[in-house]
Amino acid sequence: MKTQIQILSEAERIQIHERSMKVLATTGVRVLSARGRKILKAAGADGENGSDILRLPRPLIEEALKQAPKQFKLGGRRPGWDLEMNVGECSLLADGGAVSVLDWESGEIRPGNFDDWLAATHLIDAIDEIGVYWNMVEGGFSGTSLGDFVSYWRNVLKNCSKHIQDSTDSVKKTRLLLEILQIAFGSKETIRQTHPFSYLLCPMSPLVLDDVYTNAYLETVGYDIPVAIMPMPLMGTTGPASMISTMMTANCEALAMLCLAQAAAPGTPVLYAPIPQTIEPHTWRYTGGAVETSLFGAAVTEMGRHYGLPVEGSTGGTDQYYPGAQASYERAINWTLPSVAWPDILVGPGLLGGSTILCIEQMVMDVEIFRRCARLHEGISTASEEWLEESIAETGPGGNFLKQKSTLKAVREGIWYVSEMGFHDTYEKWKDAGMPDIIDVIQGVVKDILKDYQPLPLDARADRELERLERKAREAEK
Repeated sequence: MKTQIQILSEAERIQIHERSMKVLATTGVRVLSARGRKILKAAGADGENGSDILRLPRPLIEEALKQAPKQFKLGGRRPGWDLEMNVGECSLLADGGAVSVLDWESGEIRPGNFDDWLAATHLIDAIDEIGVYWNMVEGGFSGTSLGDFVSYWRNVLKNCSKHIQDSTDSVKKTRLLLEILQIAFGSKETIRQTHPFSYLLCPMSPLVLDDVYTNAYLETVGYDIPVAIMPMPLMGTTGPASMISTMMTANCEALAMLCLAQAAAPGTPVLYAPIPQTIEPHTWRYTGGAVETSLFGAAVTEMGRHYGLPVEGSTGGTDQYYPGAQASYERAINWTLPSVAWPDILVGPGLLGGSTILCIEQMVMDVEIFRRCARLHEGISTASEEWLEESIAETGPGGNFLKQKSTLKAVREGIWYVSEMGFHDTYEKWKDAGMPDIIDVIQGVVKDILKDYQPLPLDARADRELERLERKAREAEK
């Protein structure tokens, strides 16, 4: 039987939904995008002339929830790399947006560079548990120009063959991205069918749909690009000062953007992906290490399941800037509830210091934490062959089961999780090995993965076309 947890009762989930409906119908949301306001008004939203605040009536929200598909696949460039949503599987998404890197060899926290980005991207591509790419750290090539934008995407496609999730910050870049995707994947219809890319869209808390990213997203209409809707209210700052009200605020924002996505293109695949968080109450900073993030992460999965939508959840992070005891216990505890809740995608591996510092050693350690949490999710099997009553009877009182066929079979089939990380032998062997620390072991794992790793080559024709597009974009900006 799978392990089951419950953070929100059915009655509490219904309350969050009903209270969210009331907030959206009375307080409403501020929609800064004129295009977005026009689409929502045509679908039934109500607003005063000249005002950017729209009220969303119940029928509009209910229709949007009906229109959003409950199952779909996220594809990638790698043949057979399909992540099926809402079928009981969970894949990791490496955390993103770091502004610096922990160089473990020197102990220095420094700005990221292309080699750091490349190492992180190759690890994403190489580790099977990680199914979705995010840009983990600024690599020195994703500047503001359109030429830099094409260069970034060319590098992504050459070094990662899994599903890609990202955003654009202008309509021009969205149009360019659609051209890039068609070059890489063949056609608009292929993009519609295989979903190699999903768009990350973050409403502004509290209760605002911005103009820049909203307009950029709306330019994708017609391509059936899945959208992950990720509001991030911070309890006590951009969210109210209680967990349940912050959860409700995040839900309001997710539903509002869901309404816009479905009004713009009915049937658009949507990932329910709110990340309500807390702040450190002495400094009012986001840190990510609070234990409440674990509760929020599980609650988000429960609300997504309440709506029947695929879920992209989060584990939070850590306040610590280096791997060690604090980072380890914060990560391990904060991962447990969201992992056991088992969303379709789980954001988490690789960042320290409130998700600002990339550490590839931490990335590998986080994958190990997920593997253990996945075993917790599997629970205790109660299948008929697992009761082993004949084995108990044959062994009898005072015996042992070491020589039983069922024990040997269990060892061969690996029914319990055996970690390849850390040290699991006797004290004497650990001492004779030089008393290695877990980080020493993980560094060896990282080096082994990256030493000879070669990503799936990008089609040569597509690479030439992207190179041509980059030159064209740079020449147009001169």
